[in-house]
Amino acid sequence: MEKIPVYLMPGLAASPKIFEHISLPENEFEIHLLEWFLPEKNESLEHYAKRMTLEIKHENPVLIGVSFGGILVQEMTKLIAVRKTIIISSVKCKQEFPLRLKLAEKTKAYKLVPTSLLSDVEKLLKYAVGEKAKERLTLYKMYLSVNDKKYLDWAIEHVLIWDRNSIDDNVIHIHGDKDDVFPIKNIKNSIVVKGGTHAMILFKYKWMNENLPKLIKE
Repeated sequence: MEKIPVYLMPGLAASPKIFEHISLPENEFEIHLLEWFLPEKNESLEHYAKRMTLEIKHENPVLIGVSFGGILVQEMTKLIAVRKTIIISSVKCKQEFPLRLKLAEKTKAYKLVPTSLLSDVEKLLKYAVGEKAKERLTLYKMYLSVNDKKYLDWAIEHVLIWDRNSIDDNVIHIHGDKDDVFPIKNIKNSIVVKGGTHAMILFKYKWMNENLPKLIKE
């Protein structure tokens, strides 16, 4: 039996290590990990997606993307034939963004984010206030792979200026009810994971391992 190729795309600046606990039956699925590369000068998200499709070596693959990776795989789906597109902790169109992200785009406030600081997590950890912030930064340090300022500036801008207005009904959306980046109240037609946060790919992997095979094959 031919195995189903499954390509996994991590979230913004994250490394494929975020998928280290994801395991699908090896007799049915073949997992391939995608990685962020540096954008070209003034590169559009569409053009970046086109370059990422060159990493796909199989016909009719399954594309699974987390957060900004979910936005990217939806752009890739416009360019190649896929068996399934699954997004986790992500959004399907601009309307699913929370108000603060819509405002950040309108006011261009994202241009003020000191992304050079993000590349020095050690320094940020020193100033982190509260357990939750420390925990998040420790995770960030463990799973961050691209801490290039040029990439971070590009990625943050292209999340916020993503201009898709209509939902692709073929996209399967898995979302946690405790996601504080993309709150569940703005999300339409998703499979809701109870207690799932924005980082649930790390903490709800048992749910993923149990349910992804069914979702891919149905």
